Amino acid sequence: MTHGFLSADRLFDAEPTARGIARELYEGIAGLPILSPHGHTDPRWYAENAHFPDPARLLIVPDHYIFRMLLSQGVRLEDLGVPTADGSAVEADGRAIWRRFAENYHLFRGTPTRLWIDHTFETLFGITERLSAANADAQYDRIAELLTRDDYRPRALFERFGIEVISTTDSALDDLSWHRMIRDSGWSGRVLPAYRPDNVVDPDFEGFGANLDRLGDISGCDTGRWQGYLDAHRNRRAHFIAMGATASDHGHPTAETANLGAAEAEALFDAVRSGKADAGQRALFRAQMLTEMARMSRDDGLVLQIHPGSLRNHSPSMMARFGRDKGFDIPTRTDYVRALKPLLDVVGMETDLTIVLFTLDETSYARELAPLAGVYPALRLGPPWWFHDSPEGMMRFRQMATETAGFYNTVGFNDDTRAFPSIPARHDVARRVDCAFLARLVSEHRLDLDEAHEVAHDLAYGLAKRAYRL
Repeated sequence: MTHGFLSADRLFDAEPTARGIARELYEGIAGLPILSPHGHTDPRWYAENAHFPDPARLLIVPDHYIFRMLLSQGVRLEDLGVPTADGSAVEADGRAIWRRFAENYHLFRGTPTRLWIDHTFETLFGITERLSAANADAQYDRIAELLTRDDYRPRALFERFGIEVISTTDSALDDLSWHRMIRDSGWSGRVLPAYRPDNVVDPDFEGFGANLDRLGDISGCDTGRWQGYLDAHRNRRAHFIAMGATASDHGHPTAETANLGAAEAEALFDAVRSGKADAGQRALFRAQMLTEMARMSRDDGLVLQIHPGSLRNHSPSMMARFGRDKGFDIPTRTDYVRALKPLLDVVGMETDLTIVLFTLDETSYARELAPLAGVYPALRLGPPWWFHDSPEGMMRFRQMATETAGFYNTVGFNDDTRAFPSIPARHDVARRVDCAFLARLVSEHRLDLDEAHEVAHDLAYGLAKRAYRL
C-alpha cells in the first residue's frame, strides 16, 4: 500500500492483526486539527504573510536537525548558508545549498528527519521520487515555483495543514509586535505567544545584567530589587496573557528547584544582580526561579513547561562563530525526584496548576517521571522531545510511562519545531506511533477497541487542548 514513495502502513506493526487495528485507529484521527502548543516558528511569518524564500532557506538553513547531521560528516555550516554571529559571508546560492543537501541525503536513512522530509516532499510539494544528486535541480525548481504561489504563503499553509492553534516561544523582553500585527489583521488563525524568560532568569545567559535593565525599562519595575524583579515578571506575564499566551517555557540546565525564605532569596538576588555570584549561587538562583515561576503560574494560570537536561552550546568555537541553537546542545543525565521536591512541596498538590515535565534522559521515564506524574495532581508528562522525537523514542515513552502514569497524565504531542513545513509530518508520525501502541494493547486484549478509539483521539487532540487550555 503506497502513495508515491510513502507507505500507507508506515510505522504500523508488521503483524497483520495489530496492523489492521492500527489502520482503523489512524483513520479515525488522521484528519483531526493540529494543536501545536509549543514550538519555535517565527510569528513574523504569519504577521507579514510574505512568500517564503527559496527551498534551501525554507527547509535547510533554519533546521538544526538537518544541518547538524551534515556537519557531523564534514559539511561546513557556512556552505549550508547558516548565518554567522558576526555577519561574515556564507553560501548565498540556494541551489548550491540544496545540491549539497541532496548529495548527502543518504545520511538521513533511518532517522525521523528522513520521515519528516519525505512526508513534506510528497504531501506538500507533490514530489514522489526520493531526493538524490541526480534529481536535485528538478526538485528544487518544483518547490521554488510552488513557493511563488499565494496558496504557499504562511497563512494559506497554516490553514492547509489544519492547524487550529500554534504557540510560538518568545523572550520575556519581546514586545510581541508581530503577535499584535497578527491580531490586528483580522485573520482568523490563532498564533499565541509563550513566555520564555531564560535570558532574565539564568545568570549565565550572555548579557544577563543588561537584560535585567531592559526588563525593568519595559515593565516599569525596579529590577535592581528582588521584589521589583518579581513584579517585572508578573507584569510581562500579564502582557503575554493579554496577547493570548496560555503557557510559559523554561529551558534550564537541570530540573533543580529551591524554596528559600524571603530574606535568603533577596540576598541571593543581590549577589546575582551585582555580578559577583559564584557558580553555586547562580545555579541556586535558577532553582529558586523555577519555584517562583510555579507560584506565578498558580496565580495567573499559565501552564508551566520545564525543559531541562541539555548542556547547551557544547562547542565554544561554534557558539562564537554561529551563536545559539546550531546543533550543539547535548543531552545530560537529569534527576527529577530530588530536584523537583522543593517546588512540589509548594505547589505539587494544586489541582488548578499544570506543570509539564520534559526530559532528554530516557532512563528517567519509568524510574522518576511516571511515578511523579502518577501521583502529583499538578504534574503532567510532556511528549518525547528533541532527540527522542522519533518513532522509537515515542514508543519507548509509551511503554515506560503508561503503566505508571497512564495516558491521562500526559499532554499529547508537541512538535517543538522551527521548521514550519514539517509540522504536519511530525504530528502524523506521533499519531501513527500512538495508534501502533494502542493496536498492540487491543490485539493482546488489554484494551477494548472502543476505548482505543477514545484514547487515540485524546492523544492526538484532546489532551493537548485541555492541558494547555486551548
